[in-house]
Amino acid sequence: MNKIMFFAHLRDRVGEESVTRDVSGKTIAELKQLLEEEFGLKLDSVMAAVNEEFSSDEEVIQNGDTVAFIPPVSGG
Repeated sequence: MNKIMFFAHLRDRVGEESVTRDVSGKTIAELKQLLEEEFGLKLDSVMAAVNEEFSSDEEVIQNGDTVAFIPPVSGG
């Protein structure tokens, strides 16, 4: 099983800080597609981190990994 965490407006859209899913063996890109379908999210410009390290869309998720999705931050 994997913990999937959401930050900022993604958390608001999902309605929870995190969800648990079995996504081991899937890539970040595949997980993004699943989440877009399940929650209606737009994740093309969102950064992903696996176990607190930024990851590419090609990263393969392992059993027990924690995946976080972090939208771009703007400020001034």
